[in-house]
Amino acid sequence: MSRTSKATPSRIPGVLLRLRHWWWAAAIPLLVIGSAVVATSPVRDAATLGPVPEVAVRHPMAYLLFAPFSDLLDVLTLLSLRQHVAFVVTLAAGYAVYWWLRGRHAPDGLTRTRRLVRQTARLGLALLTLVGIYILGALLPRPMAALEASANILVVDFHAHTSFSHDGRPGWGPDDVRRWHADAGYGAVYVTDHRTFEGARDGWANNPAIAGEATTLLPGIEVVWKGEHVNVLDADRVYRGLLTPTLRDIDDEALTLASAVGGKEPLLIETLPGDLNQMIPARGSGTPGVRAIELIDGAPKGLGQTRQERARILRLADSLDLALVSGSNHHGWGHTASGWTLLFVPQWRAMSPDQLSGAIGLIIRRGGAKGTRVVERWIPDTDQAVLVPFTVPIVAWGMLRTLSYDERVVWLAWTLLAALLVQLRHVRDARRARRSTP
Repeated sequence: MSRTSKATPSRIPGVLLRLRHWWWAAAIPLLVIGSAVVATSPVRDAATLGPVPEVAVRHPMAYLLFAPFSDLLDVLTLLSLRQHVAFVVTLAAGYAVYWWLRGRHAPDGLTRTRRLVRQTARLGLALLTLVGIYILGALLPRPMAALEASANILVVDFHAHTSFSHDGRPGWGPDDVRRWHADAGYGAVYVTDHRTFEGARDGWANNPAIAGEATTLLPGIEVVWKGEHVNVLDADRVYRGLLTPTLRDIDDEALTLASAVGGKEPLLIETLPGDLNQMIPARGSGTPGVRAIELIDGAPKGLGQTRQERARILRLADSLDLALVSGSNHHGWGHTASGWTLLFVPQWRAMSPDQLSGAIGLIIRRGGAKGTRVVERWIPDTDQAVLVPFTVPIVAWGMLRTLSYDERVVWLAWTLLAALLVQLRHVRDARRARRSTP
């Protein structure tokens, strides 16, 4: 028997051929419908891991129309650094195995070396495609899932950047920050650039007169204190001379002096990633130190640390009476919010930016650990060593569980459309084959 006849598709039953080509068209609907049985909310309380009844996630129509792509790009943005590595390695390995198995039975007469070269080239092209998806997901504007809260709940981001930061996206100005945060459901955001107040000043100068008219940009700065990165709220507007001339570090003497007046102490927030062992908390009224800590930080490294050290952060907040906050740590890349801080501020929409800033500061100083609530976008945590190899299936299943009813309908519609397009291609190829047959 010749090599060609041995691999002839006619020896494979027609049913198996159809399954080989169409398994995905059955698997995707089964997973989308089956996951609805164990559906869960796409957001949860980042401290208790329970539901948050006073908020809901809103998807704009454009988001829903492209739900499979929107959901997948959201998940990519919410992965920790370790999960990103696991995701890329898993896809690369799976793709390599697929083409290796396919190449073993390919009746094309290629030598083993040529077959290996071809499969390596295909793997390289797939990796370039994946890199392109990451780049497009980070750069291209797209609809965002937004958090909707009840009328007296103020939603705040305590950590965001503009292009004035050395690591900010070029051209990402305060107006872009305002628009991005409005699309994600924030009522206020602190602009905390590195070593500069330019972005914060610009944002403050162009705030609406009333907070409810648009997302309010509040001033801050990210600096180093005792070896740790901290955000100083209202720096430059309320607290002047608090930093060294380079605006990189806090001046210890100036901080101690500014903190001497109880109820007016500078507000320092511990940002992550960082070393919690080096954090210096305030020891009561009239003392300098950290008064809040990030429970969610949107950078890949920050997401990894806050998930792995969640229990420790909660213990520190409880024992030291630190307010829990979230920071997007957004530098202009991507269009997914990882967390929101909820503050109870009655009639906040009627406040001026100055009044809003004062209300937030009062809650952080007096409320401590009980003054705030942090909500996070939920995806499975696979950063533990034993779970890392299974990141892709676990995270994919978790994403399907969080789909809304509308998203599930759109997923099914896109699957049907893809199946029809594939079928049309098969029909076209079959017609071409018949025409070319003598």
